[in-house]
Amino acid sequence: MKQITRRQFIATATLTTGFALAVKPISAQVITTDTQGLVAGAVKIPVKDGEIPAYRALPATGENFPIVLVIQEIFGVHEHIQDICRRFAKLGYLAIAPELFARQGDVSKLSNIDEIRQVVAKVPDAQVFSDLDATVAWAVKSSKGNADQLTITGFCWGGRITWLYSAHNPKVKAGVAWYGRLVGNSTELTPKHPVDIAPNLTVPVLGLYGGKDTGIPLDTVEQMRERLKSSTSKSEIVVYPDAPHAFFADYRPSYREKEAQDGWKRLQAWFKQHGVSK
Repeated sequence: MKQITRRQFIATATLTTGFALAVKPISAQVITTDTQGLVAGAVKIPVKDGEIPAYRALPATGENFPIVLVIQEIFGVHEHIQDICRRFAKLGYLAIAPELFARQGDVSKLSNIDEIRQVVAKVPDAQVFSDLDATVAWAVKSSKGNADQLTITGFCWGGRITWLYSAHNPKVKAGVAWYGRLVGNSTELTPKHPVDIAPNLTVPVLGLYGGKDTGIPLDTVEQMRERLKSSTSKSEIVVYPDAPHAFFADYRPSYREKEAQDGWKRLQAWFKQHGVSK
């Protein structure tokens, strides 16, 4: 097979339909949100070196919608992330989830979690921030988005990015980070982690974490809380004592309905509290 270039790949990359291969079988608790009253589907976002695919959902009528960037887990922009976009659109948002791994590979087709991690490990934070900047610009120019009503939320890998992008772009009004990793080694691709940016953060971010998350020790959550005290952001962290990692992921056994619903309510209240109205 002839090897394709990076530019050729992102020019031909498409979103997955359905769930990522690695997350099957799908839980019977999976939530499915219809597209009635919405404009929803795949779009292409112009970026520095071509285009990347994204999933976009917004109300079918109206304009000047508040924007919410929805940041993926390591499984990519599969059906769960797309459904979350539709849930936001039903609330009156323009929700958009860009495929942030497009240059490095299509994780939706990989069944081995270790192979997925190898792909994700090659994604530079700087590339992610640039792609998200481009996504915001596209949302305002081409999709009826309100630049003054910008929010962000992300899950797992996307939870970490939520903290970091909120530090990168002070125009973000508010963020909600779901169980994103807070500490890590500084590398060329990932020079900083949430604990590093916490003291200087100005954007209010709500962190939602599980007390029984085996991948995010509670001492790192406390470390983040302590670092945030010297910031002006008024960020907060909520820990659900009995929740595991990925408690919002209704398509997986980790789903916890009570905590997920509470977190979703807190997210809406957080955005409203910080001046984002629909």
